[in-house]
Amino acid sequence: MSEKIQTYTYRHILRTLCLFSALFMFSPLIQSKSHDDKASEKGLTFSSPLTIRWQFDSKNTTSLSPTSNNGHLYLPLTSGEIVSLNVSNGQLLWRTEIGGDFSASPISDERGVYLASRNGDPDNSRQILRSTGAIRALSQSTGITLWMRTLHFPIQGRLVSSTTKLFGGSADGRVYAFNKATGEILWVLHHTSAFTSHPTLQDRRLYIGSEDGTLLAIDESTGAIVWRYRTRGALRGTVAIADNIIYFGSTDGYVYAFSEISGRLLWRRRTGAAVQAVVLTGSGIVATSLDNFVYLLSPRRGELIWKRQLAGRIAALPLIDTRSALFAPLGGDACIVLSLRDGKQLNTLPVGEEGNTGATPLVADNLLLIPTRRGLTAFAPSSSDSSPLLPTARGLPR
Repeated sequence: MSEKIQTYTYRHILRTLCLFSALFMFSPLIQSKSHDDKASEKGLTFSSPLTIRWQFDSKNTTSLSPTSNNGHLYLPLTSGEIVSLNVSNGQLLWRTEIGGDFSASPISDERGVYLASRNGDPDNSRQILRSTGAIRALSQSTGITLWMRTLHFPIQGRLVSSTTKLFGGSADGRVYAFNKATGEILWVLHHTSAFTSHPTLQDRRLYIGSEDGTLLAIDESTGAIVWRYRTRGALRGTVAIADNIIYFGSTDGYVYAFSEISGRLLWRRRTGAAVQAVVLTGSGIVATSLDNFVYLLSPRRGELIWKRQLAGRIAALPLIDTRSALFAPLGGDACIVLSLRDGKQLNTLPVGEEGNTGATPLVADNLLLIPTRRGLTAFAPSSSDSSPLLPTARGLPR
């Protein structure tokens, strides 16, 4: 009996040591999941079969991206109109017109929906400066305006927020920080060129690129510039950050990697045209370019892992899950899903003839929501009881 117990103990210890060794060897792969989109964590993977759950019909969609929070979707339309939809079934909750046109993609949280708009152009001929921009917060449940503040020029690109602050860059080269609860301007940074990019907020720093090719790192609390780096083309996309390294793309055709610790450029890699977006994944850096190619680069040296040509230019940001990336080629009939491992096509999601726009799709409540030229389509994971096409958001069969 004692020999059997002793043998079992040795085997148990050996299996335990092997298990810990395996976990140690593969820990980088486990950690890399933090860079991926949360879609796969909710059971939604772009490479799996997806069916249409609902559709919202509208001929007034724009290239600005929708936003969602707490089961509500907010879709900006032309002429300053925004609609709130129930994410689960697409039913219309409310509709609001703010006047003018939206100038940046909105964002939302549990407090409200935050919108930037423009109304006319400044009268330069008479040298009269009148306010042509505005920013406001709407109630999440009713669409009623909670607060509004006028600006000399409109905020462009996209808004970004922390728990208590709202940030954006304007057409006259100013970066604003607002109090989210009241709209009060907390600080203003003056730059020499306009902003049309998608700012990024991380570790109490705001990263934003300008039309003159300058990437600014700004202290979130004070508005002071921490550092800046200049490229030879406009910066209009996103910034990806990992381990104190900033990855970004420029219209000069290069993808850049900049070290915040050393203050030096680590590498840059040329693509075939202006770089629209840079996204960090567990497999590498996904970069989209106006040469119609998608590139996967190594984070360490920027070496090319693979590249894949799509049918059109990619203006919208890609969506990432653990194994794949979803792209919406401009004016295309479908969204394309590519493998992050080798760039091979894994799936196609039809959106109608020339349906894709510059608006970025999003994932909410285990649904993939894709804006199109004729509204918005919600895709869900296929199941045995799902039909290929369900009623539209208005409850009318198509």
